[in-house]
Amino acid sequence: MKIFFISDIHGSLFYLKKALKRYNEEGASYIVMLGDALYHGPRNPMPEEYNPQGVANLLNEYKNKIIAVRGNCDSEVDQMLIEYPMMADYSIILYNNKRIFLTHGHIYNEGNLPSLGENDVLVHGHTHLPVAKKHNNIYILNPGSISLPKENNPNSYAILQDDLFQIKDLEGTVIKEIYL
Repeated sequence: MKIFFISDIHGSLFYLKKALKRYNEEGASYIVMLGDALYHGPRNPMPEEYNPQGVANLLNEYKNKIIAVRGNCDSEVDQMLIEYPMMADYSIILYNNKRIFLTHGHIYNEGNLPSLGENDVLVHGHTHLPVAKKHNNIYILNPGSISLPKENNPNSYAILQDDLFQIKDLEGTVIKEIYL
């Protein structure tokens, strides 16, 4: 199974369309959305083609393929537009005998780890920085941001397939990777 990870859309219809094009080209089975879907938040600049309703409508076309968690810029009002559940602070999926803890990153992150076992995986967004590393026998992964990357990183997403987690720019070029 191939899993597609995105985070921090922040209402950018322009970058969501680019990311979903990559999702379709990658042939992934599911989309993991790590929060901050519709709004840019008070600390972020206005993203290109800011259109929260358009983002909601486009994501709803993929509602049966999305596993989502709530970000710090997501609210209960957003759930009125989104046709898949997205208000949980975290979700856990199983993948090749590993627990993968999915969260946005504003609550659980490398500095505040959830209860995980050896070789389990924490995947979060929030920082807008791509990360693929192992720390204290826990994998820490972050696909970066598709719309508002930080520290001169490219707009990015990630793929998990055959125990390989790859972070890619929106052209599909691998920028970081790690085997789980």
